[in-house]
Amino acid sequence: MTVDIREIPLAGSDSGPYGITVGPDGALWLTLVQAGGIARLGSDGGVRTYPLEPAGGRPLIITAGPDGALWFTRSGDDRIGRIGVDGEQRTVSLPAGAGPGGIAAGPDGALWYAGMTSDAIGRVDTDGTVTAFPLPVTGGFASMITAGADDALWFTLNRANAIGRIDLDGRVTLHPLPTADAGPVGLALGADGAIWFVEIAAGQLGRVTPDGEVTEIPLPDRSARPHAVVADPAGGAWFTEWGANRIGYIDPTGRIESYDLPTPRSEPHGITRTSDGVWAALEIGAVAHLTPNPTP
Repeated sequence: MTVDIREIPLAGSDSGPYGITVGPDGALWLTLVQAGGIARLGSDGGVRTYPLEPAGGRPLIITAGPDGALWFTRSGDDRIGRIGVDGEQRTVSLPAGAGPGGIAAGPDGALWYAGMTSDAIGRVDTDGTVTAFPLPVTGGFASMITAGADDALWFTLNRANAIGRIDLDGRVTLHPLPTADAGPVGLALGADGAIWFVEIAAGQLGRVTPDGEVTEIPLPDRSARPHAVVADPAGGAWFTEWGANRIGYIDPTGRIESYDLPTPRSEPHGITRTSDGVWAALEIGAVAHLTPNPTP
């Protein structure tokens, strides 16, 4: 498969685009971790940026909520932010030291976040009610979270070397990884109901089935430092290679291909998929748009 790649300037080179998602308005919404703001990239190529209100904190991961708005984590000031498609913002305060990282919409109509520094997974109702569920580990660094196909949330424990699952009532199950110190980060629900994840420290991809069976897949370049992943309907997955300045793809047969980004050291982080291709947030202040051209 060949891929056409173009880069779209988004904000200043020091703005730090990090998380990316598709909004309910069809636009792409991104966090600007260094600039402290949110950006919107419309289908017409128009860009709008919104400083955080109130200022402070570092926006990390953003997701479409169940209420027609975007919700995002604010690392550093223990808040969850909400921004409407009109740009109006409000925040929800979390317990002190929560350290929110990943965020995802759950099957129960709430937002769920991973507490990086609190050894907890949190639940936030759209009315602002917060519930925190303690994890059975200390210093596990819960980093990213996604909804599964099984009425539960799945999350990575970056420093505890495990993938976790939490039921809607707070019951937690941990699945240790075979590779020591693998450093799992991004994860995503696959087309078959399994969860894809990446191991930034081990240079591997992984899959965990709903019943907890873990498979690890070494990348051709073990130093690529994969960071985020998104599944495709065909049964494969796209992922960012943060340390190698590439976007990778694994097809349903397990074949892996990688595609160099045009600008050196562009630091690809978050990744998402739309009907017209794959989009990655580049920390240099841009978005990469990849259009696959399947081989006949």
